[in-house]
Amino acid sequence: MLHDVTLISTIAIGFVLAFAFGYAAQRFRLPPLVGYALAGIVIGPFTPGFVADPAITGQLAEIGVMLLMFGVGLHFSLADLMAVRRIAVPGAILQIALATLLGIALTHFWGWSLGAGLVLGLSLSVASTVVLLKALEERNAVSTPNGRVAVGWLIVEDLAMVLALVLLPAFAPALGGHVPDDGHGSAHASLLANLGDTAIKVSAFVLIVLFFGPRVMPWLLRQVARTGSRELFTLCVLAVALGIAFGSAKLFDVSFALGAFFAGVVLSESDLSHRAAENSLPLQDAFAVLFFVSVGVLFDPSILINQPGHVAAVVALIILGKALIALGIVAALGYPLHTGLIAAASLAQIGEFSFILAGLGLSYQLLPVEGLSLVLAGALLSITLNPLAFACIDRLDPWLASLGGPRWKALYSEGRGGRFARFQTELETARRLAAEKAAEHKTFSPDELVRQFPLFSSLTAEQRDVLLLHFETRRAQPGEHVIRTGDHADSVYFICSGEVEVIPPRRKDKIKLGAGAFFGEMALLDGGTRSADVIALDYSKFLTLSRRDFLRFLKRYPTLRDPIVALARERGAMNRKFLEDTAEPAAPVTSG
Repeated sequence: MLHDVTLISTIAIGFVLAFAFGYAAQRFRLPPLVGYALAGIVIGPFTPGFVADPAITGQLAEIGVMLLMFGVGLHFSLADLMAVRRIAVPGAILQIALATLLGIALTHFWGWSLGAGLVLGLSLSVASTVVLLKALEERNAVSTPNGRVAVGWLIVEDLAMVLALVLLPAFAPALGGHVPDDGHGSAHASLLANLGDTAIKVSAFVLIVLFFGPRVMPWLLRQVARTGSRELFTLCVLAVALGIAFGSAKLFDVSFALGAFFAGVVLSESDLSHRAAENSLPLQDAFAVLFFVSVGVLFDPSILINQPGHVAAVVALIILGKALIALGIVAALGYPLHTGLIAAASLAQIGEFSFILAGLGLSYQLLPVEGLSLVLAGALLSITLNPLAFACIDRLDPWLASLGGPRWKALYSEGRGGRFARFQTELETARRLAAEKAAEHKTFSPDELVRQFPLFSSLTAEQRDVLLLHFETRRAQPGEHVIRTGDHADSVYFICSGEVEVIPPRRKDKIKLGAGAFFGEMALLDGGTRSADVIALDYSKFLTLSRRDFLRFLKRYPTLRDPIVALARERGAMNRKFLEDTAEPAAPVTSG
């Protein structure tokens, strides 16, 4: 060929093999990421055949890390974390500390340095949220109290690992590692100076992002959404994610991972965060696959033969050590033993953060090359065996629940001191608030819209069915004018999904309407002109009912005409009064 296609060949072969191995793993009821890592092993330097360029795979992995962390930040829910804080926060911190100490003790026995032991211990202490969610989804247990505890526990672990990624460069020189010199002599500074420098830079970055981010980023997202261009909106999301990550690294010496995480946290405050998550998901998935492939490229399979004892010890620490630690912590905190068993199975594996941390330790010369291979071997084996851990708990649960007397049964199912009961109450409150927030993005069916429309609330089931035959569907992109002031009023609009903004002649008096609301209802009777502009703020779907079809409906059911007309006149007077004095309307109706 006349030009270099190393990047193309790496991506193409990586995707093809990742798909093949990922599909095979799925058929064997294993998480696909096991197959992705195996694909990386196949194209790595330790196996025959095509060898991927390590420099290119490293950069692709970095993009994967940024998008993974952006997704973590975008879906980060402080409300979910607060609901399980009494068990998840102390449990996760204690579990990380104890598992890390076990890792340090294990590597000390092997003759490794303290820095290597610390990195390996931290890498083995954190479980994969992706793997856990997959296991809980298969059991329909994500929304159960025990499922929420496990997810909250791993959220705390993820946050702790974000902190570890920030602090590791500062501690690396003191632990015997080497941080590349940035031109300011920071690589040779003392530990105290490194910590101080890191604290100042990270604090400045966090303050700037959290102060300006919620004020600028949602506004920017909204302006781009109003252009109506799906491509520009997706590009804006990626520009924010990668731009903040890259800028934070260049300006504040903050890791790409931390910058991308805060970019996601900032965008999560926007009303369009659900759309941002949806639009960025394909790229997140694609580069996450390449991340796991790139990790597999670094794995040397010969370690399974040359150091089987080391591999067995790592797997034992992950599956048995962490599980027993989690069970003991849950019991000590006074929560049910059944919850402890679920936490134990949830933590008996490692994943994406382990790879990120081990890779960083390798780049800072803290972790030997075999350490990364041990982490990957532990991940592959523990993820493969994790479904078996949950299956064992499913089988043991009825037997354990039936053991002993009432005291044992209460200890197993309810815990001590009423802590679990209080936790369930707090969880129910958090669930209700989350449901209210989710309702903002709910898609309403035609029947639901008609039932809650005041003019049609008295219709019988037969009358609703007849009326629904007259509805038509319309869609609008962000920024599109649905209604303009002065247009002929010929239809009422029901919002199935999305969001619109109603702008009366006085431009400062704007109203936002979400799914389930309606506007333009006065068109059904007076057929005059529109009194306000209505602009779509999101990708929206409407059901419309024309005045002509509505009058036909009333002709078929003449007894409905008088009460509907009377109610419409009343609501019309309310709308006109609102337009005159800008007082808040009594219901979510707006323009005529």
